[in-house]
Amino acid sequence: MRDIPISLLILASVLIFIGILVIMILTGFISFEQIFTRFVFFVFALVVISILAVIGAVFIGMFISHRVFSSRQFTTFEEEMLKMKSDVNEMKEMIKDLKENEDLD
Repeated sequence: MRDIPISLLILASVLIFIGILVIMILTGFISFEQIFTRFVFFVFALVVISILAVIGAVFIGMFISHRVFSSRQFTTFEEEMLKMKSDVNEMKEMIKDLKENEDLD
């Protein structure tokens, strides 16, 4: 026996829900104006919340970038890397001096 695909079950449940909703509207159990008004309020609320979310994201982004760029100090990791670079340069100089001394001898 073959299994029914999940997409077919979802489609059937959505169609049944829409059918029940249409029957309730036609019988007068639910008024169409009530559904339309709620839908308009939902869309209005969604737009307002989206606009406020974008404005909030912009302000949070500005705050974070200001905090990042205003410090202008090296982190401890960066300081350690700079020390390591200077140590490596000193070692290179020491090796170069040793090679020059061996070549002179």
